[in-house]
Amino acid sequence: MTDAADRTIPDFLPNAAEPVREHLAASTGLATFLQGAGALTLDERRLIAAQALIMLEQNYVHLPLKSAMYAVNPTQRLRLLIHRMERQTPQTMPQEWMFHSEMSEIFHSVRDLHTNYLLPTPFVGKIAYLPFLIERYTDQQGAHFMVTHVAEGFSAPGFEPGTEITHWSGIPIADAVDLNAARFAGSNAEARRSRGVQSLTLRPLRIHLPPFEEWVTVSYLDADGTKREFRESWRIVDNLPTFVDADSVSSVAAAQGLDLEADEISRAKVLLFAPRILAQARAVEAGDPAPGLRAGEIATTLPKVFRAKEVQTSAGTYGHLRIFTFAVDDLESYLEELVRLIRLLPDRGLILDVRDNGGGLVYAAELALQLFTPGRITPEPVQFINTPLNLRICRKHRDDPRINLGAWVPSMDQAVEIGAVYSAAFPLSPEDAANSIGQQYFGPVVLITNARCYSATDIFSAGFQDHRIGPVLGTDQCTGAGGANVWTQELLTDLLAGDPASPYMRLPKQAGMRVAIRRTLRVRDNSGTPVEDLGVTPDELHRMTRADLLEDNAGLLERAGQILQSLTPHAVSITEASTTDGALRLKVKVTNVDRLDVYVDQRPRASIDLADGQADVTVPDAATAQSARVEGFASGRLVASRTEQFQ
Repeated sequence: MTDAADRTIPDFLPNAAEPVREHLAASTGLATFLQGAGALTLDERRLIAAQALIMLEQNYVHLPLKSAMYAVNPTQRLRLLIHRMERQTPQTMPQEWMFHSEMSEIFHSVRDLHTNYLLPTPFVGKIAYLPFLIERYTDQQGAHFMVTHVAEGFSAPGFEPGTEITHWSGIPIADAVDLNAARFAGSNAEARRSRGVQSLTLRPLRIHLPPFEEWVTVSYLDADGTKREFRESWRIVDNLPTFVDADSVSSVAAAQGLDLEADEISRAKVLLFAPRILAQARAVEAGDPAPGLRAGEIATTLPKVFRAKEVQTSAGTYGHLRIFTFAVDDLESYLEELVRLIRLLPDRGLILDVRDNGGGLVYAAELALQLFTPGRITPEPVQFINTPLNLRICRKHRDDPRINLGAWVPSMDQAVEIGAVYSAAFPLSPEDAANSIGQQYFGPVVLITNARCYSATDIFSAGFQDHRIGPVLGTDQCTGAGGANVWTQELLTDLLAGDPASPYMRLPKQAGMRVAIRRTLRVRDNSGTPVEDLGVTPDELHRMTRADLLEDNAGLLERAGQILQSLTPHAVSITEASTTDGALRLKVKVTNVDRLDVYVDQRPRASIDLADGQADVTVPDAATAQSARVEGFASGRLVASRTEQFQ
């Protein structure tokens, strides 16, 4: 067996940017790191548990659902924990890791990745990692677990992308994954299994307890089929910083829909395995051309958010747009860049890929939908659970421009009399904003999802399907099924700041908690259906293959290309606009459209049937028009829409 326990980290990433090498050089072994842990006093533990009880009992929107669905009682477990701590003394209280373990188990019991206990210092911002990544694929023989990425500078005999893992510290790898999956939250079996694979080598310590083992023994087959194994130690390092402040009172913080674990792991993957993304981000900040672009890839000002490129399939050339996260703090810049990228991609069809996207700003997800459809977007409505504390928060902020909660107050007031469990439902994203830009991509679109899509990405995927924008192609049988808006304990504390009756108190040593505060409901044909625990079922299923993992998703993109080839493209464009004798004259070019409706300054002014791919439209008394919108129909169905601004 090769012993990698003493391998020096400064050797990692010798060819990457110097800041990354220096960053990883500062990592420490697990045992050394844990020597600085364990500073919570008994009173601080009691405070944390008491605040957790308030949040789960009075703020948590899914408590009735989770208690019934999983036969759990997290509030009673917290009461018992608080009762036991009342009898403890500083001398008799158990080790701190046991307190963290119980708190984590209580929160994990509801299987909700929005609702977390967040460990205090020194765990804040840290990740535990092994210098390689493992992913799962299936074939006729069943499931396999394969190395897909290896950090530069790490080596072991015959260990490289494509290597198949057989055992994990002596446990058959499939069983090790299942054991891991059972420890972590996840709303369905596929989501838990996916997390189980991911956590083999990456664990955000803000959310998960550190590994109990200081090292793991990895057994594998090399390219010749020879059985080998080595021992590798866990290392601890600072993760890349978050994109968004979710704790301060703001419209951005109040509209978060984020799987924090997925967000942490996404940033850790960039740090460990994608230094070119960091190099691109630094180049953008410096105003330099983006380095390291691959064939067909389009430079972007947001390389941590988007990757856009052309892909060749047997069915044709299509655009492939990967959206890694919706966690953005500048909504306008994000939308502008998204529009710019899709205009540069081939117009014959678009593969929109949100796999592994843990969500972020709900506005960023829902406002993006309009770009891909001519139809009007209906944002998902959200509901509070009716409690006196939630009502107090909404009353205080019923007219707050940063976080206006007034719409929910009347139904919550009424609930006192009628006993309704949930408030009325209102959209989180303003409907006008969700339709303010309009369609910008005019080819057919297919959406790719997996079990790690969560929160705002669940909302985006549900909206894509509910508005019939295009087919959903999944690599798992369901998305992660996270249907909620999430608030932190610090945000809740700030929302009632100055209220002498507020039950919230600041947590010690940067400890934290998050809770699903408002649940989301689907729209259109699925109106009223919760997203939580149900998620989005794809229209078609493609299981990841070995070739997909080693050849940049070759089989998956080929399948997506075949779907796009079967869809009919529809487009309208205004090629010329002029005014003559007080009339507005438009030349319109169309593709697969048999009727054209024309709106001038939002008013209907003309409707014509088409026999070929173009039309000349004259609108009288419209010389001073500021805008025109043309809508294309095929067999009575709206299929394309374009708006032009004149002034």
